[in-house]
Amino acid sequence: MNILILSFYYPPDLSAGSFRTKALVNSLLKDTEKQITITVLTTQPSRYRTYSPTASSVENAGAVTVKRISVVQRGTGIIGQALLFAQYALGVNQAIKGQTYDLVFATSSRMMTATLGSWVARKLGAKLFLDLRDLLVDALPDILPMQLGRPAAWLFRYVERWTVAKAQSVNLASPGFVNYFEKNYPTLPFTLHTNGVDDIFIEKAFSLPEPNTAKLNILYAGNIGVGQGLHHIIPQLAAQLADRAQFIIIGCGRAANQLNAALAHYKTTNVKVIDPVKRADLINYYQNADVLFLHLNNLPSLKTVIPSKLFEYAATEKPILGGLSGFSAEFASSNIANIALFDPCDVQSAINALHKLHIGMTDRTDFIRKFSRKNIVKKMANELLQKA
Repeated sequence: MNILILSFYYPPDLSAGSFRTKALVNSLLKDTEKQITITVLTTQPSRYRTYSPTASSVENAGAVTVKRISVVQRGTGIIGQALLFAQYALGVNQAIKGQTYDLVFATSSRMMTATLGSWVARKLGAKLFLDLRDLLVDALPDILPMQLGRPAAWLFRYVERWTVAKAQSVNLASPGFVNYFEKNYPTLPFTLHTNGVDDIFIEKAFSLPEPNTAKLNILYAGNIGVGQGLHHIIPQLAAQLADRAQFIIIGCGRAANQLNAALAHYKTTNVKVIDPVKRADLINYYQNADVLFLHLNNLPSLKTVIPSKLFEYAATEKPILGGLSGFSAEFASSNIANIALFDPCDVQSAINALHKLHIGMTDRTDFIRKFSRKNIVKKMANELLQKA
């Protein structure tokens, strides 16, 4: 069986889709007796301009071939992302010429990789399996100006319908997507497999650092984008906690300039912003943190998602301060011990939540076992191969 996997990001690139796809590839090879070959079509590391590890254009490892398509950033915002994806799509089209595949698997955060996967599966006459990690139609009114957001959502609803119509099955990365999917695609089979905790965080024995300062070390690690909305909360929160806490922000993204501008506006001196680091180094930052910080912007489309960082944070067994609402808040409060939630973008609510947080280690063995990435992708791989 020849399997084609489309994932815009893949290790050594840093993203939830990258780690998820790598784990799935490993599971497909390990947990089946079928003779399979896997081709992964991805990009050269491109998530962050400030993090560009080298990677081979073609990488062969046994039954797996990874082909990385070179993409160049030619703009910012939505236009820049569209141009990046266009380069990837052209590269995929070139790479599949003369090839045959039995199955196409596409994982997608903003649907376009899924749409590309649907087109490829039609062109090759292959079965299609989709992994949707976001709902683009819901997000467009939030990420585009009103005069553009609603017409774009109307247009992309038809693109979405065309995309999923080809699929044998669609996996949803959040239970918060189920109502939308059942309402719009009542006859289409779907599965539900969330993000999870990677072994690198399960195997590490975390502990609180030895107190060497009167201030708490509060760490945020992840994307700095509109969806995270850090510029709406961190500068004011840090200013009000100047005598009690110091913040480290690790990451980059479309809203990094807004965050830096807001930090300058509030004249904060207790926030340090660091470019993205590889996961091995990130673990050291986790180890040195007293509290892990998480935040989603106060946008309607974000009320159905589960931030992938939540699983990673929980595995450290350290206190978590989270600005969450909607389904992510329900999920966190139901499954994660010692997490203090506050209303997104609400500084006073965040301060009140911090006061309630227990600054100490918390046993989260049950959560880690339930949401082990290895176990989750094993189920995904088995279902995929059974239906292929």
